[in-house]
Amino acid sequence: MKYYPFIVILLVILVACGNGAAVPFTETNTSAPLLETSALPTQTFQPGKTSIPSPLPTSTLAPDAWRSEPVIPQGISKAMLEVYQRGLALGHDPARFSKIGDCQTIAPYFLAEFNDSSKYRLGDQYAYLQSTIDHFSSSWARKSVATHGGFNAATVLSPFWTLVPRPAGCQRGETPAACEVRLNNPSFAIISMEEAWSGDLAKYDKYMRMLIEYILSQNVVPIIGTRAELPDAPISINAILVKIADDYGIPLWNFGAAAELLPDNGLTADGFHLTPGTVEGNYYFDDPTRMELGWTLRNLTALQAIDAVYRLLSTQP
Repeated sequence: MKYYPFIVILLVILVACGNGAAVPFTETNTSAPLLETSALPTQTFQPGKTSIPSPLPTSTLAPDAWRSEPVIPQGISKAMLEVYQRGLALGHDPARFSKIGDCQTIAPYFLAEFNDSSKYRLGDQYAYLQSTIDHFSSSWARKSVATHGGFNAATVLSPFWTLVPRPAGCQRGETPAACEVRLNNPSFAIISMEEAWSGDLAKYDKYMRMLIEYILSQNVVPIIGTRAELPDAPISINAILVKIADDYGIPLWNFGAAAELLPDNGLTADGFHLTPGTVEGNYYFDDPTRMELGWTLRNLTALQAIDAVYRLLSTQP
């Protein structure tokens, strides 16, 4: 069979973020060359109109500084305002965002139920978020090309993952990230990559920065999220994610800090997947019992982050 090796690898991805412990993908088992940033497709890039904010590698943050960072963005950088405004000038839709991530970012668990008013409850405390739900109505349940169980930052930057089978609408040689941006034409991208390269934090940092720079090169504003981690987790990626957000001046959705207030940090016994393992009720923000579960808090804080970033950018002169 011509595509047998590809099919085997794709089946591995399908089970990588299943009901058991997560199976991290590494640079060696993607079976496809990884692209450097300069080789990535840039469908909406126009020379002279795009400027990637330069990172500030000299900035320093303590390893546990992420715990004290705000859960929801409190302000917006000048660099992100410029990215957003350039995107609008190029025709990006201010009412669309894209999801880029792994199994903790797939529908219907993550954000998708905001597409159906019968499946979520905001309560009085979060009623203010309804206008943002209405504004982004076409994005909540949309199946992103750049989101899949087992995906990581290198995966979405490699055209191998749109090869066999090729997602509808993707072009030959196009990466999942490039295809998603081209098809959806978003102004924002919420990025949550929780796999840590089997402990190789240098690779995690490298490819997350490549992904962020690619999204910025497309004049799309990235919102980067931290993950729920146990206090004694042997591998922590949150310090890296906060440092990346700080270096590039991009909005930070610090879900990891919020999850520390939950029983067992909102995690199941495997220390990776969020509680509970079902979808029903995960969007009931007026239920105190549900609000002690990882998935409920993840959906609420992600919605709040999208709301905050959109409001901050859309109200700027």
